[in-house]
Amino acid sequence: MKTIFSGIQPSGTITLGNYIGALKQFVELQNEYNCYFCIVDQHAITVPQDPVALRKNIRSLAALYIAVGIDPDKATLFIQSEVPAHAQAGWIMQCISYIGELERMTQFKDKSAGKEAVSASLLTYPPLMAADILLYNADLVPVGEDQKQHLELTRDLAERFNKKYRDILTIPDVRIPEVGARIMSLQDPTKKMSKSDPNQKAFLSLLDEPKQIEKKIKSAVTDSEGIVKYDKVNKPGISNLLSIYSILGGKSISELEEMYQGKGYGDFKSDLAEVVVNAFKPIQDKYYELINSSELDDILDRGAEKANKVASKTLKKMENAMGLGRKKR
Repeated sequence: MKTIFSGIQPSGTITLGNYIGALKQFVELQNEYNCYFCIVDQHAITVPQDPVALRKNIRSLAALYIAVGIDPDKATLFIQSEVPAHAQAGWIMQCISYIGELERMTQFKDKSAGKEAVSASLLTYPPLMAADILLYNADLVPVGEDQKQHLELTRDLAERFNKKYRDILTIPDVRIPEVGARIMSLQDPTKKMSKSDPNQKAFLSLLDEPKQIEKKIKSAVTDSEGIVKYDKVNKPGISNLLSIYSILGGKSISELEEMYQGKGYGDFKSDLAEVVVNAFKPIQDKYYELINSSELDDILDRGAEKANKVASKTLKKMENAMGLGRKKR
């Protein structure tokens, strides 16, 4: 069975875009692959974090993983900082990385643009990400388009390590979801939906209450034509809403276009709000059942124990290949 690794930062509430583009698909993947799902809290601190909020977000994300359907008996769920091998292997990856290739990373250029000073960790984020993946001998890494460049660097670093030392690391392939990889902003459908958007109406959170969901969908930007039709170029707003409806409602785009022929956006948005509320309800019910429970701690303890065994074994091979530490006589 092939292995998949994926990590999500605990940097705020999970959006509908995160759910459709990642978590929803993880639930299906866990039945076909050996899955490691990691809450990458060490990546979160590349930018300043409030310690209390960070710890809350870590637990919240863990609860949401289980609430959306991740089965801890099938997949390994754990927190990055609870597996020391990540930071240790991250340092090794830094040592074989070149400053030039890290400075060329699009996300580094975007996040450092216009700032007088940025954390060194913002530059060395990709080698740590590479370590996260390589420690588990991952064959596949499901990512969005925005992380594809980092995966290419991960492959380069793994190949560089294997060539320079010993053939230890698995070269991972990127897995970009074909459908629903990019759910767009409700207020600017030319931009990806993001939890960091200052406009709260721009995204749907998995923990939004029904009234909030209804309000956000009804205020979603569409166009003046009033025809429910999928046309990503000329009608990006309604096309985005059709994608959401199709994925959560289990109907094809063509079925929806036929259903709403002769009807306006008002009817369509009201029905879509109901579909979203119904899709979120079981997730929210499970989340609130888990968030303060010892069951969640037990799941994370087991996940950390399993991840530690696998990661430590790979790290030891890497250290031995590089000549680090002692060989006992």
